[in-house]
Amino acid sequence: MGKKSIETLVGLFVLLGFAALVFLALKAANLGNFKSSDTYTLYAKFDNIGGLKVRAPVRSAGVTVGRVKSITLDAKTYQGIVQLDMQDKVQFPSDTSARILTSGLLGDQYIGLEPGGSEKSFQPGDTITQTQSAVVLESLISQFLFNKAADSGSPAAPAPAASAGGKK
Repeated sequence: MGKKSIETLVGLFVLLGFAALVFLALKAANLGNFKSSDTYTLYAKFDNIGGLKVRAPVRSAGVTVGRVKSITLDAKTYQGIVQLDMQDKVQFPSDTSARILTSGLLGDQYIGLEPGGSEKSFQPGDTITQTQSAVVLESLISQFLFNKAADSGSPAAPAPAASAGGKK
């Protein structure tokens, strides 16, 4: 095997390695899904979106049925408005609820949909009214510490009475 063919094989190997790194980077950033399927838009308002990011999955029963398209702030109510791109093949009842959940203890956040029992389905552009905001771990810890501090600051037992054998 000549020197030229070895250099060509090494170059090909390097290009394949680079392509694999690009693929992994796209998968890690949730950009690996290149197929464009038909979607419709829903909106949801949350008091606190926590660490939810654009392109985060929207799941129902653990199955990805959409993606977060954008996150904005409502200037009047100061709530986060999340725009969802939902797959056309999945229609949800109009009383469906949305929650921001976390994958694992400290994992990425996603939106979980819990279908309701209504006969009527959401139409494109509708807003999910039943929402539950993200649970922020820092808030839970600070609330726990505040409660513990309040418990330890409760009134102590009354001080012992002064002895009768004091100064005269």
